[in-house]
Amino acid sequence: MMPASPDTDTMPVSSRDGGSACPASVFDPRVLIEALKRLLPASRPVGLHEPRFAGQEWAYLKDCLDTGWVSSVGAYVDRFERSLAERCGVARAVAVVNGTAGLHIALLLAGVTPGDEVLVPALTFVATANAVSHCGAIPHFVDSHPQTLGLDPESLGPYLRRVAVPGPDGPVNRNTGRRIAAVVPVHVFGHPVAMDPLNVLAASWGLAVIEDATEALGSRYRGRPAGSLARLAVLSFNGNKIITTGGGGAILTKDSALADAARHLTTTAKRPHPWLFEHDQVGYNYRLPNLNAAVGCAQLEQLDGILAAKRRLAQGYQQALSGLPGVEVVAEPPDSDSNYWLNAVLLPNQSARDLVLEAGHAEGMLLRPAWRLMPSLPMYAACPRAPLPIAEALESRLVCLPSGAALAS
Repeated sequence: MMPASPDTDTMPVSSRDGGSACPASVFDPRVLIEALKRLLPASRPVGLHEPRFAGQEWAYLKDCLDTGWVSSVGAYVDRFERSLAERCGVARAVAVVNGTAGLHIALLLAGVTPGDEVLVPALTFVATANAVSHCGAIPHFVDSHPQTLGLDPESLGPYLRRVAVPGPDGPVNRNTGRRIAAVVPVHVFGHPVAMDPLNVLAASWGLAVIEDATEALGSRYRGRPAGSLARLAVLSFNGNKIITTGGGGAILTKDSALADAARHLTTTAKRPHPWLFEHDQVGYNYRLPNLNAAVGCAQLEQLDGILAAKRRLAQGYQQALSGLPGVEVVAEPPDSDSNYWLNAVLLPNQSARDLVLEAGHAEGMLLRPAWRLMPSLPMYAACPRAPLPIAEALESRLVCLPSGAALAS
C-alpha cells in the first residue's frame, strides 16, 4: 500500500497502489518541461483543452438568427438529440443546459430521494457530487482504479460487504442507517470504467447506475459507446469537452419512457397544450437552446476527425515521454478505446508534480493537477467515505497536459 506521505523519496511498484518505480531523486522536472516544449507550439500560452471550430458552426448559428429560432425549441435541438442518440447507441437523448443539470435529472429519474446516499468516486470533478447534493442526497465517496482512474468495482464489492446490509428498498449503510440508492461511475479523462463488473455488482445490491460519461463522448468499452453502458447516462458539452455547445449536456437512455420523463422534467414539467400553462409537478428550466444545439450539430459532424486527432496527440505524448525517468504516461485501460479527452502523466510524488506545474506555467503551458479529492472540500468533509489509497496517490501525482485536438492537426 501507499506510504503515509506522498513526498517520500521512493514509492513502491504495484499495479494496485498507483506507485512509481522511479526514485524521486532521479526525477528532473526540467527534462519533462523541455520535452513538452518540443512537442507543443512555440506560441504561448497553450491552453489545457481549447475548442476547435472548423465546420458549419457559423452557418448553423446564422440560420438560427435568420429564422428567429434561438431558444429551447428549434430544429437544431431535435437534430442534435437524434444525432447524439445514434452516435451513442441509445434510443433517446435529451439535450440540457449542462452536464450537472443532466446528472441532477438522471439521479431523480433513478429514484434518488432526499436523505439517500449515492456512491461516487472521490476523484472526480465537483459537479458529480454537487448533482447528488441537488437531490438532497449525500455523496458517499469510494476509491479509484489505478488503470482507469475511475471508480473501482474490485474494491467496491468488498467495501459494500463491510458497510452495507440488505434493506427492503436497497442496501442500507450500517453506520448511518441511510439507504444507498445508486452508484455514479465517472469515465475520468475519457478512460472508461470497467462497466460490466460494476453493473453486475450494482444489480446484486439493487443499486441504480448512472453513467457519468461527461468526459467520454467517443470512448468505447468492449466495443460499446460510452453513454450506452447503463440505464441512464449523461454527457457534457462545456467549452473544454471533446465537442462543445458552449455550455450544454445530454441525458442518454435506451428507455423511451425515461426519456419522456426527462424531457418533461427539464421543460418545467409543462403539459403540452396550444396555449394553457399546465404544470403537473416541480420541474426545471434545463432545456438546451437552439443556438447551442446548432453549434453542437456542427461539432458532432466533426467528431470522427477530432477523435483521430486526439489519438494522434496521445500517441505523440506516449512516444516522446514514456522513456523519461519518473514519468508514466496515462494510457487507455484494457478493453477500452479512450477519446483521450485529457492526456496526463503520473510523476513520482506531489513535490515533483508541483515543480512541474510551476515550471510549465512559467513557460506558458497551462498544465493542471487532478481535481482535489471531494472529501477534502469543506462541504463534503463529513460525508461517508471508503479508504481512498489509490485516489490519494493519483491526486498527488497526476499532471494533465494540453490536450486540444488542434495540437495534433
